[in-house]
Amino acid sequence: MLGGTFDPVHLGHLRTAVELREVLGLHGVHMIPAAQPPLRDQPQVSPEQRLALLRLGIGDTPGVVADPLELERAGPSYSADTLAVLRRRYGNDACLVMALGHDAFLKLAGWHEPERLFELANLVVVDRPDHGSPLPPALRTLLAGREVESVEALMARPYGRLLRLCLPSRMAISATFVRERLARGGSVRYLLAEAVEAEIQAKGLYLQCDCREG
Repeated sequence: MLGGTFDPVHLGHLRTAVELREVLGLHGVHMIPAAQPPLRDQPQVSPEQRLALLRLGIGDTPGVVADPLELERAGPSYSADTLAVLRRRYGNDACLVMALGHDAFLKLAGWHEPERLFELANLVVVDRPDHGSPLPPALRTLLAGREVESVEALMARPYGRLLRLCLPSRMAISATFVRERLARGGSVRYLLAEAVEAEIQAKGLYLQCDCREG
């Protein structure tokens, strides 16, 4: 599971999904756009539009799917609830993995039912070069006894472990940067998949700058 607002989906998101599948040896990666992200304001583009852009971006990429799971239920898009659905879908023995970025990881102890995340899945943190900075005390407590050092150790159990992982490309693209460029008419070539860029231009999306992080 790779969740997020995908506001809009960019090549960093898509490349992360591909590399996670390869590095972890996953059967597939579900990219799940949040309908109502609980830790930020509602995106200016609707969940349905973001899902449509995500499907265009993924195209025929093997093993990567756009999953509307969080658009199919009411209320905030809590990751624990999403993982519970996936656990029921794939059974108790399936190895489920939830991937998240480093910034989200640092706030993990403040998420909705963070302990429950580990009862349902393994977590993978896509690290960045400064990942050696000290962790908040509450996060250190949450991670106690859960962190492993290898993909093999992570995948040996269906849930309960965490791995911090450096992916090969680590593309430094942010959706905030993309939105800013779109709002002022700047080029987003090679930041977005061509089909995503074409749809945004055709529908006139992101013409107003929402410069909040995300």
